[in-house]
Amino acid sequence: MLPTDITVIGAALYFLPVITRVPLKFGTGTLTEVTCARARLRVRRRDGQEAEGWGETPLSVQWVWPSALPYALRQGVLQDFCVRLAKAWPACGVSGHALECGQDFITHTLRAEWSAWNAGRPAAEALPWLAALVCASVFDLAVHDAYGRVNEVPVYETYRSPWMSRDLADFLTPAGDRAGSLSFAGKYPADFLRPQRREQLMAWHLVGGLDAIDAADLTGAEPDDGHPVLLADWIRRDGLQALKIKLRGNDAAWDYDRIVRVGRCALAHEVLWLTADFNCTVTDPAYVTEILDRLRDDEPRIFALLLYVEQPFPYELEAHPIPVHAVSARRPLFLDESAHDWQHVRLGRSLGWTGVALKTCKTQTGALLSLCWAQAHGMTLMVQDLTNPMLAQIPHCLLAAHAPTIAGVETNGMQFYPAASAAEAKVHPLLYSRRQGQVDGSTLRGPGFGYRLAEIARELPPVRRSAGR
Repeated sequence: MLPTDITVIGAALYFLPVITRVPLKFGTGTLTEVTCARARLRVRRRDGQEAEGWGETPLSVQWVWPSALPYALRQGVLQDFCVRLAKAWPACGVSGHALECGQDFITHTLRAEWSAWNAGRPAAEALPWLAALVCASVFDLAVHDAYGRVNEVPVYETYRSPWMSRDLADFLTPAGDRAGSLSFAGKYPADFLRPQRREQLMAWHLVGGLDAIDAADLTGAEPDDGHPVLLADWIRRDGLQALKIKLRGNDAAWDYDRIVRVGRCALAHEVLWLTADFNCTVTDPAYVTEILDRLRDDEPRIFALLLYVEQPFPYELEAHPIPVHAVSARRPLFLDESAHDWQHVRLGRSLGWTGVALKTCKTQTGALLSLCWAQAHGMTLMVQDLTNPMLAQIPHCLLAAHAPTIAGVETNGMQFYPAASAAEAKVHPLLYSRRQGQVDGSTLRGPGFGYRLAEIARELPPVRRSAGR
């Protein structure tokens, strides 16, 4: 035990509704609204010193829980499970460094709460583990922030000895083919992070399935709110250099045409990179390889822009262990929804996946451990967005600033609900807008995640749940 160790003694939970300015279409789902869960945790250090930390995550129902069940039912379950976790954190008794507390909570308390929640429910109504992790991330982020705040230090400075009493060997094991050559003993997350954080990050723009590429796509229902609508206008205004294309995964002709249309716009405006995201809708690797081969043969300049392919296949890897070497032989293939944790990253690597899309919405703890495991095994990294507004944007971009990503960070909250982050943008203006193709986190300073909450004039709704102190 260390004098810097913490225990959670209180929790409060808030729900903040957000409406999109335009629909966000991805895979089979369309997002027009989202509820952000925000948590405040109070922690006590071993010497009795106390502090509060904050975390926030959008509860993106369609992404975490694709299902035929009514949206309102799934949204209600996610909120109710968050309420359950707000009660569980002060009662669980875990202590240590934030990452140690987070992993112990995920491994024991969260697993138990998730199993208890699903007990007796029909399989079709069971809460997916990915959804449970997203609910948990709200509190996990707050633990990391609180640890830094109570110790008066930026939390990324603490992912090493002497702050941590347990090295990575306590959390991670190498893949079987590396068991004799790789050890995590004496290693800490800092060993796999950038030596210094990057203040400016290339910003990836999301081209949703309903987004207008050119004037032919306009319906007349577009908002007149001063923000661009057409892709070319977004590129010109924000100086964009990287575009992520949302595809259907069940309509090869549409997907190919979508890549080509976006690709031609990208070429015309000297965009550097594209990526294609199928959002878990593909079951046969041939679907992806045929699109890639056609692009290679018929549109080689667009094919050359494709930096990687993201998550074509169902996200439950254990249920769908599809060998994907044919895809990754053509372009790097990144786990996203499937990368629940480092164990799933290990399984993905064995099936032929070559990269990992990290997300703070699957917990800061889990993202760091997945980063370390992937780095140690030669996998490439990205930090992907959950269309993060408000506080959720800050840990998300900080992870990208410290992680050795393949190219910058995806950030698209300013596309779909820019007004939601108006209060935070007054304090961190360059983090909530994209200029010259970048976001800038240099205003983030101070302990924890450097939110500078005292300067952010946001009025919170009534507390939905409080527990402990």
